[in-house]
Amino acid sequence: MEERLSRKEREMQGHRQEMLEAALDLFSEKGYHNVSMHEIAQKADFAIGTMYKFFKNKEDLYKALIMSRADKFHAVLNAALDAGEDEFEKITNFIVAKGRLFRDNIKMVRLYFAETRGASFNLKAGLDTDLRNMYQESLQRLAAVFESGFRKKLFRQFDAHSLAVSLDGLTNSFLFAWLEDPQGQPYEDKVEMIKEIFFKGIMTRNEQNL
Repeated sequence: MEERLSRKEREMQGHRQEMLEAALDLFSEKGYHNVSMHEIAQKADFAIGTMYKFFKNKEDLYKALIMSRADKFHAVLNAALDAGEDEFEKITNFIVAKGRLFRDNIKMVRLYFAETRGASFNLKAGLDTDLRNMYQESLQRLAAVFESGFRKKLFRQFDAHSLAVSLDGLTNSFLFAWLEDPQGQPYEDKVEMIKEIFFKGIMTRNEQNL
C-alpha cells in the first residue's frame, strides 16, 4: 500500500512539475496576463479540469512557480555558503553560485522581474512576504560568514548585515547588466572584479599584505 501511494505521489509531483514548466514557457513568451489556464493545460497536455485539481487559478499557479524556483535558489546559495573551507571561499562560492542560478534559470528571472514589478496587489500578496522571509534568511546566513571573519580578524569590523546587503547589491548590479547585455557583460567574466572590489574594501591590513 505504501509503495502504491509513493508511486502515486511521485506521479502527481511529476504532473505538477510539467504544468509549471508549461506555464513558465508560456508566461516568458507572452507575459503573465496574456496566457490563460486553458493554454497552459493544452501545452502541458492535461485536461483543464486536471489543472484545477492542482491550482485554484492562474494566480495560484504563478505563485507556486515563483516559490518553487525561489526554494531552489535559497537552497543553492545556502549550500554555497556552507561548502567553503574559509570565509573567503564561502563568499566566492556565493558570488559564483548567484551567477549560475541566473544563467540556468534565465526564463524565470526575466519573468519575475518583468511581471512582479507591474503585478496587481492580489498577485503580490503573500508572495512578497514569503520571498522577503526567504531573502532575509539568506542575508542572515551571509552575515554570519562575515561575523566569523571578524572573529578571525580577516575582515575589518563593519555591521555584518550591512555587508551582506552590500555584497548582494553588488552582485545584483552585475547580474542586471548581464541580463541587459549578455554578450557584452558576461557575469562569469566579472567574478574576479567583484571579488577585487569587495574584498579590498573589507580585508584587514594584515590580510591585504599577504
